[in-house]
Amino acid sequence: MFHNIPDIVKKRMRFLENIDSRDRDDGTTRMQRLRQIPPETGKFLSLLAASAPRGEFIEIGTSAGYSSLWIALACQIHGIKLKTHEVLESKIKLAKETIKITEMEDIIELIEGDARKFIKNYDNIAFCFLDAEKEIYEECYDLVIPKMIKGGLLIADNAINHYETLKTMINKALTDSRVDAIVVPIGKGELLCRKNY
Repeated sequence: MFHNIPDIVKKRMRFLENIDSRDRDDGTTRMQRLRQIPPETGKFLSLLAASAPRGEFIEIGTSAGYSSLWIALACQIHGIKLKTHEVLESKIKLAKETIKITEMEDIIELIEGDARKFIKNYDNIAFCFLDAEKEIYEECYDLVIPKMIKGGLLIADNAINHYETLKTMINKALTDSRVDAIVVPIGKGELLCRKNY
């Protein structure tokens, strides 16, 4: 999977990594920044997604489509589509550009709008990556977990660097009998949950 990443995808990944790095260095305001995952988290997501069972693959918080590209590598293996949700117009524009430039239109479906309004339409979620505004994490968790199939994976970003904001949701996951959960110290910290039944 990692050895066969198309050059156009690698190029776009590097482009987005450079934007993200520049924004962090010059102190760009919180809402304007891409706030995307680092490459090692992208690889982690790809490996998890490739190991997920068959079902719907969703992403809550597309940003510019960087994490979408990593997940899409696994979707190609499964022969399925990633449905990714974004609310901010500036990020939707960049994500559309990412999908078009990388020729991933058949693999990545960008859905404009609040993911919370769409989750009810999914009945067999096998993989979910959550990387949106931290204030909606717990609500998204509560919506997604009942819709997940057995063995399905939910990964939530920022479990370490935003622990104080997310601790209620993290503690809920760690004590939820429906899932096995652990916080993985990679990137900004990933809450990894696997549905038990």
